[in-house]
Amino acid sequence: QVQLVESGGGLVQAGGSLRLSCAASGRTFSSYAMGWFRQAPGKEREFVAGIMWSADYTDSVKGRFTISRDNAKNTVYLQMKSLKPEDTAVYYCAASTRGLVAATSGRYNYWGQGTQVTVSS
Repeated sequence: QVQLVESGGGLVQAGGSLRLSCAASGRTFSSYAMGWFRQAPGKEREFVAGIMWSADYTDSVKGRFTISRDNAKNTVYLQMKSLKPEDTAVYYCAASTRGLVAATSGRYNYWGQGTQVTVSS
């Protein structure tokens, strides 16, 4: 079992920044592909970013968001800059024990509880 705990969400004005963190349990964190997804009210959950040996991003966040990981701390981060109201959503951390980054939520085995990000205009 892998437990994921997100933190760092909150309320920020448009143009501001936030850094999300996701702490994972387990001894083989370095072998997991990690992803961030988000879900806005009334919308489907969507892929935001993923990382294994390299990072991948959805087009709408490229150049604004950066995903990174610290395997020594079993933690993955999502640095978000130049935030827009349309970034408002619950952000979820996910882990894939297959070790492959994917934009499809079904490819991830484990999920955190989510953290709310609200960007005001």
